[in-house]
Amino acid sequence: MSQAVLTPTAGKVLRRSLFWVGVAAFLALVVILTFGAIGAQSDAGYLDPESPAPSGTRAVVEVLRQQGVDATTTTSLADTRDAVTDSSDTTLVLYDPAGYLTPVQLRQAQGLAAVTVLVDPSFDQLQALAPEVALAGDAATSLDAACDLPAARAAGTVTADGGSGYRVVDAAADATACLRTGDDVYSLVQLDRGGSTLVVLGASSALTNEHVIEKGNAALALNLLGSTHDLVWYQPSFADLPQDAPQDLGALTPAWVSPVLALLVITFVAGALWRGRRLGPLVVENLPVTVRASETMLGRARLYEKSSARLRALDALRIGSVQRLAVLCGLPRTATVDDVIVAVAAATGSDSSGIRALLIGTEPATDGELVSLSDALLELERSVAAAVRP
Repeated sequence: MSQAVLTPTAGKVLRRSLFWVGVAAFLALVVILTFGAIGAQSDAGYLDPESPAPSGTRAVVEVLRQQGVDATTTTSLADTRDAVTDSSDTTLVLYDPAGYLTPVQLRQAQGLAAVTVLVDPSFDQLQALAPEVALAGDAATSLDAACDLPAARAAGTVTADGGSGYRVVDAAADATACLRTGDDVYSLVQLDRGGSTLVVLGASSALTNEHVIEKGNAALALNLLGSTHDLVWYQPSFADLPQDAPQDLGALTPAWVSPVLALLVITFVAGALWRGRRLGPLVVENLPVTVRASETMLGRARLYEKSSARLRALDALRIGSVQRLAVLCGLPRTATVDDVIVAVAAATGSDSSGIRALLIGTEPATDGELVSLSDALLELERSVAAAVRP
């Protein structure tokens, strides 16, 4: 006799997998779109002079251009050198939150312009360009000029959403501290270095499109960045990293990692192909005989009768009755027997003690009592069904 093979063919597996393939494709599309949106948002970064987003600074740059300032955006030190045509009449805005520039590169960038505005500098950047100034916590949300610097005096009061405060730690430094945020703590410090000027600015949010129209923020931005004919807004990038630095993850990993990963993938595929057709039954195994459910029931009943297991037989009936009564009363599957007794008593108006005795209390001593209790269970189910569904 031939035996039918149950192992699914490739066509059946493919048809069964179409739904999950569609789900996987949909999820992949969602992930791609999500990362694309995140990438698009990340391009419009904080203090980006070309970004019209709330965190960008395009509004300030456009107003400066309308006032005759030649504003240029650069992303590398080489481009910044090319953009500076007259260092004596150039203001350089330097914002390097990722720390791409080395101390040497920072000093080279500062030497390109007469006025350098160092925005939100880190500890290392302050040590490289302004060791006379130290970080002193977060800035307040509202800052008064508190100095005679023209840009701060024209602003009067500046609002800041976050930012940093600074303290002048070198009493001999030719420094002017403005925008007071605490005791001897300021959010703007100007250092005169003979032929050049370095401005350390912590209230950077005052330059953004979102906050530039608040109080004196616009006056501070325009006077601070528009004091010269040329403005170069320099935001360092990967292009400023040393040429011998690792450019990708592959350059950072040891040479043996890629071959090992390839070997693991090949091993996984080979194992999947080897064990893939072993899943599930290989052939049909016909049962020697088919037993009807009624015969099984009668066989168990005769065993109960032969061993006089009246309570066990009644418990089997009670379990079925309790489950059906719980369904009739609308109780969850987790309901206890006590919950079922209370619900049945409420539905039929009967005494709960009698229902409890019928469901779990009474033990049959004779076959006649077993039959009577079985009939009582059946009658209880009928009465509950009539009560809940008249």
